[in-house]
Amino acid sequence: MYREYFPVTRNFIHLNHASVAPLCRPAAEAMQWLAQDSLDYGTAHYDQWIETCEGLRRSAARLMNGTPGEIAIVKNTSEGIATVALGLDWKPGDQVIAFREEFPANQFPWQRLASKGVNIEWLTANDPMLLQRIDDATRGARLLTISFVQFLTGFRADLAAIGEICHRRGVIFVVDGIQGLGAFPVDVQAAHIDALAADGHKWLLGPEGCGVLFISKRLQEQVAPVEFGWTNVARYNDYASRDMTLRDDAGRYECGTLNTIGCYGLRAAMDFLLEVGIDKIAPVVQRLGDHIAEGVTAKGYELLLTRTPQNGAGIVTFRKEGVNSEELCAKLREDSIIVAPRAGWLRASPHFYNEPAEIDKLLALLP
Repeated sequence: MYREYFPVTRNFIHLNHASVAPLCRPAAEAMQWLAQDSLDYGTAHYDQWIETCEGLRRSAARLMNGTPGEIAIVKNTSEGIATVALGLDWKPGDQVIAFREEFPANQFPWQRLASKGVNIEWLTANDPMLLQRIDDATRGARLLTISFVQFLTGFRADLAAIGEICHRRGVIFVVDGIQGLGAFPVDVQAAHIDALAADGHKWLLGPEGCGVLFISKRLQEQVAPVEFGWTNVARYNDYASRDMTLRDDAGRYECGTLNTIGCYGLRAAMDFLLEVGIDKIAPVVQRLGDHIAEGVTAKGYELLLTRTPQNGAGIVTFRKEGVNSEELCAKLREDSIIVAPRAGWLRASPHFYNEPAEIDKLLALLP
């Protein structure tokens, strides 16, 4: 039903949304409109540009069940996470709970805190006793950070259960949402999430270089802006003012002119996903992932993660002894199938518009 929104399907079977997804048509058309508007009219419609940026906050808030005042527009996931990691007032002996499998964007900012005397306890996300480990580790901890979906294993965390523990322990709960937001439901209120960052170029089907940071009102009181420019302040539209009082919402973390064309694309992509319905998208993504997992297992491949209905997501990572993953990835590309080699494994990541027949073609081509 939604294939027409993805012209990439005319050229490729794109199973690499965990890397850089193709744009959905609404995102591309929104950015094309702005480019043409600027070309033809300069800044004559600048008020519409500003409204689109504000509309992005509203759309992101709807997607996560937050409020627009809790949404900062950022360059990418890394900037969002670093805003929190570097903006808190850390004390020697503070404890952070993190996970070994994380993408560097959700490791390096926390590791840098060692210079402030902050201790990091590393857990394993795909642990049968995960919730118990978290319950034990968060006694006395200040912050826990985890990806909604791990970039390599595809493990999907139970955010509600983890959030309940963090809330009960008084621990700040930070989520790297980039590998799940847009494919699976997120409710920052129900899961007691304090901060969640995600760029637009994966499961949100938007552009690179434009993302969102949800940061709760309660956490805004604790996180100082790391970057400081003319738009962090409440009176930023008054260029003669030198009053440095911060904005009273998440806009305080924005230090200058936004990526307006990116905001056009990301807002359109989010609105498209909201129209389709994340509750409808999630089971389709899960089924397609299960289809891949079952198919590769039948052909003798090893799965990096044993999938369950609770932990499965849109990422399926597999390998086979004697098969070079990078060479296989290149061969599949010659057959117009896009997947990714990662750390000696092959990673496939379908989205809701992919079809079971496309998965069958992938499986048929695997040695």
